[in-house]
Amino acid sequence: MSNEERLKVLVKIARLLNSSGITWAVGGSLLLYFKKKADIFHDIDIMVAEEDAESLKTLLEPLGTLEKPKENGQYQTKYFWEFTIDGAEVDVMGGFGIVKDGKVWDCSLKPESIEEYQSLGGEQIPLHSLEEWKRYYYLMGREEKVRMIEGGGGKRPSYNTNG
Repeated sequence: MSNEERLKVLVKIARLLNSSGITWAVGGSLLLYFKKKADIFHDIDIMVAEEDAESLKTLLEPLGTLEKPKENGQYQTKYFWEFTIDGAEVDVMGGFGIVKDGKVWDCSLKPESIEEYQSLGGEQIPLHSLEEWKRYYYLMGREEKVRMIEGGGGKRPSYNTNG
């Protein structure tokens, strides 16, 4: 599936979420794509405010198939769903938590973490904070993604992960 085909799915989702007043934002590799840090993305990562998570799930269920999520001990996310919508993988996270060194780091979407909007197909796509995703990738041990955000240079984030 091409980036363009996945972006059409994103527009379809955005139209539904925007008209419903859901607080949401794009994260992950799709955020890197919009910020011109990556040329490709393989899925659509949607962050949602915890209070809107169940409503978002209800809105997306008629659009596609709710998949059985894969277990991963690195995350403690309160609301996590994997959908397949028109052939695109869509991951939804509400109350996103990353486990590092025995501690759960709260990475939940907050409205103030929506830094900007990308216009696409007549819809406004909210973009999550790139700086916060740099921190998330650091906590996940995804150094290659940290370097992508930094553009190959810059200072490594210094987050105290010892508690």
